[in-house]
Amino acid sequence: MGFYDLSKTERKKLVNEIEGNILKEVLDLGSITENNDIIIPETIWNYSLDNDTYIRKNTYLAIGRIYSAYNEFDRVILRLLDVMLEDKNEKVRQTSVYALGEIGKKDAEIVFKPFEKALLDKHHSVRNAMIGALKQMGLKNPVSTFVFVKKHLHDDDPKIRREITHGIELRGRTHPEEVLPFLKELQNEKVKTVRDMIIHVIGQISYKKGCLEIVVENLNSWTNRELVIEASEEIVKVHTGYKFATRTPEEANEYIKKHLTLFIDEK
Repeated sequence: MGFYDLSKTERKKLVNEIEGNILKEVLDLGSITENNDIIIPETIWNYSLDNDTYIRKNTYLAIGRIYSAYNEFDRVILRLLDVMLEDKNEKVRQTSVYALGEIGKKDAEIVFKPFEKALLDKHHSVRNAMIGALKQMGLKNPVSTFVFVKKHLHDDDPKIRREITHGIELRGRTHPEEVLPFLKELQNEKVKTVRDMIIHVIGQISYKKGCLEIVVENLNSWTNRELVIEASEEIVKVHTGYKFATRTPEEANEYIKKHLTLFIDEK
């Protein structure tokens, strides 16, 4: 039976049970010294391996809450997550990354080193977890998170550039002015997958109230005319697909034609 096959009361009971079991195992690990190797406790390992996404989600959320509530176990939790990040199973590594993301909402700098390992993970689910964790950190702790973004924005590996670009999207949906400078730095990107992600993010940060104005004003300072045209098309496409967008597609298109310099110059 899956997590959401349970009643609301049963789900709440299960969440409390998961957190209680994880806390017990973290307490047991707390007696381990710096020189001792850590082995992933059986219950945490099983939760992290569970086929139910929501069991795994409640596992990393519980680890994040325990980290915040019990400062004396910060060290051992971080050591545990390092070990989990080395596990042969991608679900365990994925759970570790998401847990690190929860920790990074408060203490971003402390997760940078394991994040750099996760960026290079061989499995797409772990790298996708990295993107998701970075999104959440950027939303809650942007100043510190963007230190990591700046370091890897121009990485030699295009996969990493793409992941970093995707990772700033969520913060940009409410604060486009904070992420547009990063996107502008990449405006002459040659690799299609990265370029497509830049265009995707521009579209995603344009549809909420007050955002299109900020995006268009910023695009007016870009020099890559071709990319700006593609981005403007993506913006209209997003307004078409998102019925909850502030403007209709027609209104978004009209605003772009009226305020984006390259279209004004063509008149």
